Amino acid sequence: MQGIKRRVLYVSLYEGIAIAFNSVAIGWLGHDAGHAGVAAVIASVVAIGWNLAWNGLFEAWEARQRSARRTVWRRVAHALGFEGGLVVILVPVFAWWLGITLIEAFLLDLGLLVFFLVYTYVFTWAFDALFGAPRSKAQHAV
Repeated sequence: MQGIKRRVLYVSLYEGIAIAFNSVAIGWLGHDAGHAGVAAVIASVVAIGWNLAWNGLFEAWEARQRSARRTVWRRVAHALGFEGGLVVILVPVFAWWLGITLIEAFLLDLGLLVFFLVYTYVFTWAFDALFGAPRSKAQHAV
């Protein structure tokens, strides 16, 4: 499977599993199941929207740079900008929606960050194992 179908399936499965996991995890922290589920959906929608916005902003900045090469530092800047933006957006939302302090919401967000670091690696590996590597990657491997 390649192209847009692959991307839609990837995002749908990724976010669906993440919402289920995060709903349960937030519920285990003592929050009402309904509030936990809505918080997980909000986080997912925000993450998708921020991903689109951040990548657009970053790529516009990147296009103005002298070098088009994606160095380690450029990738680190991209990741930090994305995650930093999510923290700025989600911490106040979690605090408000779940009725917790900003510190508690920040700690919740840090827990989600650790989860997503591992989850993204494992999910991408499993997805590629089930559906094959993207064609662009498969062509380079030949």
